[in-house]
Amino acid sequence: MQDLKPLILVVDDEAANLRVLKQILQDEYQLSFAKSGQEALRLVGQKRPDLILLDIMMPDMTGLDLCKMLKANAQSAAIPVIFVTALSDEADEATGFAAGAVDYITKPVSSAIVRARVRTHLSLVQAEELKVTRLKIIQRLGRAAEFKDNETGMHVMRMSHYAKVLARAYGLGESHADMLLHAAPMHDIGKIGIADHILLKPGKLTEEEFEVMKTHPQIGADIIGEDDSLLMQMARTVALTHHEKWDGSGYPNGLSGEAIPVEGRIVAIADVFDALTSDRPYKKAWSIEDTLRLMREQKGRHFEPLLVELLEQHLDTILDIKQTFVDE
Repeated sequence: MQDLKPLILVVDDEAANLRVLKQILQDEYQLSFAKSGQEALRLVGQKRPDLILLDIMMPDMTGLDLCKMLKANAQSAAIPVIFVTALSDEADEATGFAAGAVDYITKPVSSAIVRARVRTHLSLVQAEELKVTRLKIIQRLGRAAEFKDNETGMHVMRMSHYAKVLARAYGLGESHADMLLHAAPMHDIGKIGIADHILLKPGKLTEEEFEVMKTHPQIGADIIGEDDSLLMQMARTVALTHHEKWDGSGYPNGLSGEAIPVEGRIVAIADVFDALTSDRPYKKAWSIEDTLRLMREQKGRHFEPLLVELLEQHLDTILDIKQTFVDE
């Protein structure tokens, strides 16, 4: 169980200060100690700590210099650094934050304050790690669905980035567009629930087979389920509505116009654009010109007219994305 405890690196050139912090933290955390900046760098390289408590006034290398070095290194930049120092002026704190620290504790330290600040910043790290992990799971599930459908994982990446470009152009705002970027990979997760003899059929589906295929948006919504997370809620919306059409002829619910959530409308056009302009086992990639011709024909039918116009306006950016995420 000891290995499951967060690891904190304490850096101070005074042994007495190290002992004080050890006494405060040893029951809850793994601890590592360094009496100089160079020793701290060596320990960070050996085993990445979850948090660093760092004195400022040290010989040879100050805490400020060490913090700047840690933040300049991609391997250690994300490790939160809390300065623990006798320098208590407001200007000193500002300098510490400018160097990259997340917090500032003045000596002599209070046990309660040290524990509270450490706990807070470790919680923030864990929350960020959970967010990153959730995003990775969403991306991998999205890729799983695409691979089952004889498509490529790069399709997921491309159409997700197209969706972000269109969302920003539509005026949804940066955070909304970023969330759609991360939700879009789940659009076809429901295909996992479609039998292979239908999903992978090389020829045209029968009417009965197509009715089965049309269930995959609802299956996708059921797989994602109800969740408090705004990201998961958006992913469910995208999975459920990306086959709805502006004129109401889509599925599964025959929604039309603005009754279709904007995220579903955006993913619909991003998904179709990439599918048409990419090679598939059953077809060659369409030219950009032919694809845009179809998109124009489908204005007000399959696609919201404004989104077709925004696609053309931002075509250079979208084609740059297409070149970035090339199929292997």
